[in-house]
Amino acid sequence: MTQKTPQNTLKYDVIVIGGGHAGCEAAGASARIGAKTLLLTHDPATIGEMSCNPAIGGIGKGHLVREIDALDGLMGRVADCAGIQFRLLNRSKGPAVRGPRAQIDRGLYRREMQKALAETPNLTIEAAAVADIVVEKSHVAGVLAEDGRAFHGRAVVLTTGTFLNGLIHIGTQTTPAGRHGAAPALGLSERLYALGLPMGRLRTGTPPRLDGTTIDKAALEVQSGDDAPTPFSFLTTGIETPQTVCHITATTPETCRIVADNITESPIYSGRIEGPGPRYCPSIEIKIKRFPDRTRHQVFLEPEGLDDDTIYPNGLSTGLPAEVQKAFIRTLPGLEAVRITRPGYVIEYDHVDPRALTAGLQVKALPGLFLAGQINGTTGYEEAAAQGLVAGMNAARLVDGAETAIFDRAEAYLGVMIDDLITKGVSEPYRMFTARAEYRLTLRADNADRRLTEKGAELGLVGARRKHAFEAKTKAFAAARAQAERWALTPNEAAAHGLSLRADGVRRSAFELIGHPQVGWDALAAIWPQMRDWSADIRDYLSAEALYAGYMGRQNDDIAAFRRDEARRLPPDLDYGRVAGLATEAREKLTAARPETLGQAARLDGVTPAALTLLLHYTRKMDSDAA
Repeated sequence: MTQKTPQNTLKYDVIVIGGGHAGCEAAGASARIGAKTLLLTHDPATIGEMSCNPAIGGIGKGHLVREIDALDGLMGRVADCAGIQFRLLNRSKGPAVRGPRAQIDRGLYRREMQKALAETPNLTIEAAAVADIVVEKSHVAGVLAEDGRAFHGRAVVLTTGTFLNGLIHIGTQTTPAGRHGAAPALGLSERLYALGLPMGRLRTGTPPRLDGTTIDKAALEVQSGDDAPTPFSFLTTGIETPQTVCHITATTPETCRIVADNITESPIYSGRIEGPGPRYCPSIEIKIKRFPDRTRHQVFLEPEGLDDDTIYPNGLSTGLPAEVQKAFIRTLPGLEAVRITRPGYVIEYDHVDPRALTAGLQVKALPGLFLAGQINGTTGYEEAAAQGLVAGMNAARLVDGAETAIFDRAEAYLGVMIDDLITKGVSEPYRMFTARAEYRLTLRADNADRRLTEKGAELGLVGARRKHAFEAKTKAFAAARAQAERWALTPNEAAAHGLSLRADGVRRSAFELIGHPQVGWDALAAIWPQMRDWSADIRDYLSAEALYAGYMGRQNDDIAAFRRDEARRLPPDLDYGRVAGLATEAREKLTAARPETLGQAARLDGVTPAALTLLLHYTRKMDSDAA
């Protein structure tokens, strides 16, 4: 399909559509690399809007935020400025599954994100509702706005969130909208269908918003943050924003009775909604339907800002009629007289099957078009932001004539996420968990910079400030580890210091002793006082490295085997019908998916080890014949 670009077109290298979390990171990444970048959004005043819960991070999600930050993205730094309660989740478990999380002041986050983008060189922000994508000679050439303006771009990044043909449901009432109070993107949805992209329908939901002044907080359990906040950004030296608390309540038998009695009025159970919703963030209707014998479902009352009395009741997502919401929510302790300022709702929207994308998030059938965020079937701010960074980076690299940059499953959670999306697709909104990663001992939140910052600098994503800070930190960590490996004790010497070790005559370094659960830092610092001078970052780093040292050899072998498969590239036009002995199912799956590597092929359902062996031999013969 070819269109003629209108005259008087404004010209850019990369055009990003959408000012949500994916759009912000895409625009920032593209501009940092040096591409002349345009961010188009309905209303620039809503850039950085947190449409759902007022929180960032968590298990898996916090890992993504750290990785975004390691690549000099924006989310971590902005969250540190806007965070009003910080907690390190899973603190009692191993470092691999600990996840930083923070309650966020919505208004402050929005302001700080807009400020960060305004200060980004090479970036222009314009208000425009995009109606169409311009295609010339089977390549994206720009976009057309509803007001008739044309913008030329050599690459376009779509980050439309829930706006594609978005439809809000509250009981039996339906309203076309991309989120509360914002019009949907209807023209863009029609355009994607017209381009022949594989499309689907998904849904998500949000709880009612509450007037915090009408809540009896004295009757509720208080949830405080950590005494020493753990920031997201590796550049943050301290949290300066005032901190606050959350409160906890729970449903009662009466809550469950009201919801159950009115459940057929929910669009989720009335048959009015087509798409599946997020399994791990179910509505209160689904919880009560799925667990009829359980009457207590915990609800976290989260403040939306220091100067905002609005409370977000996390755990009460619903699409029931407004009057039913009012009735059931007043049955929760502390909420007997609460006032609802905005009812909860369910929103369904169009998305593109992510199997239509490359590992760089470019549409296979339409060069120059990149997709990021909920348009790819994901849920959550963090998943969207990570995709945005990768899509914006690769859009800028395409313009510059550089190869697509890929983060694989062994080096980043964002690599795990993208690989899952493009190889498996989605049957429900995708959410990141640490359990999705095979190499999570390596992919920790605390070492995201050591995994990614150097690569980010090579790609042009990382600025001088972060690069210098990372180099200094790397030297300090290396010096501390070298020192810890030089110091050593025999079991008898350890016993003289009150340490009980196996009497095997083996000298153990201080680094090894750090990994022993029965040996504490205080005991070691009493032997080697220099350890008291180490920063908290160094102590945490050495603790994690020592704890997992015994397991890392095997995991490194697994990673090496994985990388061998990932290094075997598969031609994009490979005729799988010519691979002798390949089963019909495997041939069909491979032809449909067009995996980029042997490793991706291995992760497709229906592709057996025997099929991979045939494929490996066939591609080796192709290489031999070509030579």
